[in-house]
Amino acid sequence: MRSLLVLLVVFILGAHAAGPCRADEKLAGIACRSVHLGYPGPEAELFYNEVVVDNSATGTYFCACGFRQGYFGVQEQGKGRKVVIFSVWDPGAQDNPGAVPAEKRVKLLAQGEKIRVGRFGGEGTGGQSFLDHDWKVGDTLRFLVAAKREGDDRIAYTAWFQAPGLAGWRLIASFSTLSAKGLLSGYYSFVEDFRRDGESLKQARKAHYGNAWLKTAQGDWRALKKARFTGDSNPSLAIDAGLDQGRWFLATGGDTTNKTTKLNETMPDTTPPGKSPADLPADPFARKTGF
Repeated sequence: MRSLLVLLVVFILGAHAAGPCRADEKLAGIACRSVHLGYPGPEAELFYNEVVVDNSATGTYFCACGFRQGYFGVQEQGKGRKVVIFSVWDPGAQDNPGAVPAEKRVKLLAQGEKIRVGRFGGEGTGGQSFLDHDWKVGDTLRFLVAAKREGDDRIAYTAWFQAPGLAGWRLIASFSTLSAKGLLSGYYSFVEDFRRDGESLKQARKAHYGNAWLKTAQGDWRALKKARFTGDSNPSLAIDAGLDQGRWFLATGGDTTNKTTKLNETMPDTTPPGKSPADLPADPFARKTGF
């Protein structure tokens, strides 16, 4: 997947985070515009979020848990194949995964059952993991990322996934990457069209995100109660976002119109009160399958 994630991180964090910022006005008339939600929140050791996909199409990535060092979500590939993807970036601004010195690469610490792992490039470089899972439109898909410092210079990020049809929480993978900064920060979600064949922009994509929570290192749970709507530099106006029955939605492509929230606006905190998730893995930092 040749993603615009580097540009996304620049939009949301306002800083050069993972690699060179790519202009993508050239995608006008070729692809749906990538749209994002940025969630302000404190540094945390756990990031939990849910996504319900309303409309999908071949070549779509729905990110639920994006953070400063990586991203976690589901993708619809070609011929009906669907996957869960968790990725963590190497430090630095490069696109050739083979050119990164071994000591600076993301390290695989563990992988769950039936998980495929490898390295990626072209959007920064790093480690990537895949679970083949036929997720369904309308299902509540649940995501958890746990962060723990590994020595003085590395942080381990461990990803868990739960969905209807799966027995409990599934360990996706645990990766460590060089980082002198804190644990989890810079939270976001997005919808991206990576098919980009001139036909894909005619198909609408939409998903609802919500019940998003952080757990700080001090053990406090904090609900993410605000979301800022942004888009990449594709000029398409077939985009929208808003708050709908306690969840934020993102929509792009097809006959979508920007009638609810303007770009760069922060949606008001009108979500109903909720409770932090109580059925998470007993040890989210554990590198084993299941609870």
